Amino acid sequence: MRLTQYTDYALRTLIYLGVSPGGRHTIRDIAEAYDVSRHHLTKVVQYLHKHGFVEATRGKGGGLALARPASDIVVGDVVRRMEPSTALVECFDKGGQCAIQGHCKLTRALREAFNAFIAALDEYTLADLLDEREDRLRHVLGIPAVMVSD
Repeated sequence: MRLTQYTDYALRTLIYLGVSPGGRHTIRDIAEAYDVSRHHLTKVVQYLHKHGFVEATRGKGGGLALARPASDIVVGDVVRRMEPSTALVECFDKGGQCAIQGHCKLTRALREAFNAFIAALDEYTLADLLDEREDRLRHVLGIPAVMVSD
C-alpha cells in the first residue's frame, strides 16, 4: 500500500509538533524543515485541525501545537482520516467496472492485507514514533532544544 502525500505530510507535521511539546510553530517552520510546499501543507494542517489532532492559534503568540498528548494520537487513526479512499483496487468502489468483480478472490485477499496494515498502525501512537529520538529529530528538523526553567 502506498500512502498519499497528504497523509505523509500529516504524519510529518505531527512528528514535528510532537518533538516540540508546548512549543508553537508556524506552517512556514514545518514546510522549511521538510522542504515541502507551504500551500499544500496549509491544507493538511487545516484538516488535522478540523479532526482534532492539531491546535491552531492565530495572531501574536499563536501557531501550531498538538491538540492532545502524543500518546493519545494513534497512527492508524491519522491514516484512516487522511487517506481519501481505502479502495486499493477498482472493485473496492461501488461503481467499479472490473469485468470479474464479484467472482474474484483477489478482493478478499487485498481487503485482508489492508486491514492488517491498518491494524499494525493502530498499535503505534505518535509518542511511540518519538520515543528516544526526540533530540535527534529536533536537531535534524532545526528545532531548538526545549528550555527547562527551574
